[in-house]
Amino acid sequence: MNNHLSKFRARKERDPNDKAVRVSITTNSSMRNIDADQWNAMVDADNPGLRHEFLLAFEESGCCCPESGWTPCHLTAQLDGELVGGVPCYLKTHSYGEFIFDWAWASAYQRSGIPYYPKLLVAVPFTPVGGQRILHHPDYGASLIRNSITRALPAIAAELKASSVHCLFCTEKDLDALAGNGFVRREGRQFHWHNDQYQGFEDFLTRLSSKKRKNILRERRRVIEQGISLQWHHGREITTEHLDLLFSCYRNTIAEHGSYPYLNRKFFETLVQTLPSAVQLLTAQHGGRSIACAFFLRGQNSLFGRYWGALKHASDLHFEACYYAPIEYCIDHGLKRFEAGAQGEHKLSRGLTPQTTLSGHWLAHEGFHDAVRRFTAEEESHLADYTEVLQAHSPFRHSGKPDTQC
Repeated sequence: MNNHLSKFRARKERDPNDKAVRVSITTNSSMRNIDADQWNAMVDADNPGLRHEFLLAFEESGCCCPESGWTPCHLTAQLDGELVGGVPCYLKTHSYGEFIFDWAWASAYQRSGIPYYPKLLVAVPFTPVGGQRILHHPDYGASLIRNSITRALPAIAAELKASSVHCLFCTEKDLDALAGNGFVRREGRQFHWHNDQYQGFEDFLTRLSSKKRKNILRERRRVIEQGISLQWHHGREITTEHLDLLFSCYRNTIAEHGSYPYLNRKFFETLVQTLPSAVQLLTAQHGGRSIACAFFLRGQNSLFGRYWGALKHASDLHFEACYYAPIEYCIDHGLKRFEAGAQGEHKLSRGLTPQTTLSGHWLAHEGFHDAVRRFTAEEESHLADYTEVLQAHSPFRHSGKPDTQC
């Protein structure tokens, strides 16, 4: 799909003064076709991954393009010529880099002789961070914009010959609008840390059970005893050498896990140049040289852990760089929460607790759509049981009860 441009207008024979009729939805083949200031005016300050610069960096670096299976077709909503809404959107030819898994659905389509790809994806590429996906201008009615966009999505999917539409890591308000237009709700779980007005890292530790507190202190002590020091680098302080280290660590982690390198060095370099306020690096040094690096995004009130890697093995350095140092950073800078990425039950014992993530799904094939609805309902029941088990193993001391070794 090259330089594709389409328009969807609600097919209604109603009063022309009805604003819903006057909202037009356009697909854009690049973020470059969308005014950066107008787009960013709709983005919450705590959601750096949705900023124009972040999304454009994927395109400018070649990470999101037809050849990679991520063809941009971002939606914009106009009302009387004004940009009032937007959605980060991609036509996908696979399901890699999404973190909400639908491989089983694609396999079922294949067994039935029905093409599952391409599909239409509303998401921030390679970024399992929750937040608003259906943007709206603060001066216009949010429900009007959301409903106009969600009504348009299936029609645009049909125009692009996509089997389905998937909106990943969205908000409850987004999901309400999607559900109102036939989308299926799907839940997931991640582990996040929340700042309970801690006065320092020691204050945070006092809220944990004795066993968890001692384990964290022991793991942090081991890092120090190995002669390892850590240092934060913020935005424009990040040098070419830091970027070299970051990308080497990123590639090393990919190789160790047998994964696919979705990102290239140009992506990180572009992001540091165009959105320095959101980029935070944590480097680890040993014996006068850098041996590890962790990459974070920072919003107004939140820190998001994204990538980590090490060039040399060191005991417990992963826990220090990916959990303890970021938690301490959040406390010191007054940030309200820290998201450490997808999956990982080991995060629970380190003070990160289970949180619900949301996504909405619409499949053009009615039979498969109903099957997915039944599947997600059953999946949600299992997740509720799973969360109950996790909460029973909370690392935090229960109020009014004596501290224990549990």
